[in-house]
Amino acid sequence: MKPLTEADIRSSFVNATPDELAQLPIPGLHEMLWDEREFLGWRDPQAARRGYIVSWIDDRPVGIVVRSAGGSLRAGIAAMCSFCHSPQPATQVRLFSAARAGESGRNGNTIGSYICEDLGCSMLIRTAPPHLNPPATIAMRGEALLQRVRNFTQDVAKTA
Repeated sequence: MKPLTEADIRSSFVNATPDELAQLPIPGLHEMLWDEREFLGWRDPQAARRGYIVSWIDDRPVGIVVRSAGGSLRAGIAAMCSFCHSPQPATQVRLFSAARAGESGRNGNTIGSYICEDLGCSMLIRTAPPHLNPPATIAMRGEALLQRVRNFTQDVAKTA
C-alpha cells in the first residue's frame, strides 16, 4: 500500500458525516508497515462500534466509515471474513455496515459484510509460518483481499 498522510485520510471519506470527520482518530502513521498492508483499517477507541477503512482506488485514497453490529456471532463456531477469507473463531468476525455515500446514505441506505473484528486482515494473511505461507501465496491472497476491499468500498461510494 502507498503511504498515507493525515490530510490524505481526512479528505478520503465518502460516507462520513461532518461530526464523524471532526472526531476522526488518526492511527499512528509513523508506525505503519505500509509494504505489509493492502488497506488501512482501524477501530475508533472512543466509539467502540465505529471503524474506518481507507484504500487506494485509481491513484487516490478512498475511505469509508463502518459500524459493527452490537452482538457477535455465536461462540464455538467458525466464521470467515469476507475480505481476507481467513477462517477463525466466530467471535473474531463481526458484521459491519456502511452507509452509502450521498443522499442514499443520508436516507439510511447501508450495505454490510462480515469482516475481521479488528479490521486487521492485512496482518492476518501474513501470520502463518513462512513454509506454509510463502511470498507468492501472500501476494496472491493480498491481491484478492485488496480487490474485495475495493469492491466493497466502490459499492459504498455509489451515489445513485
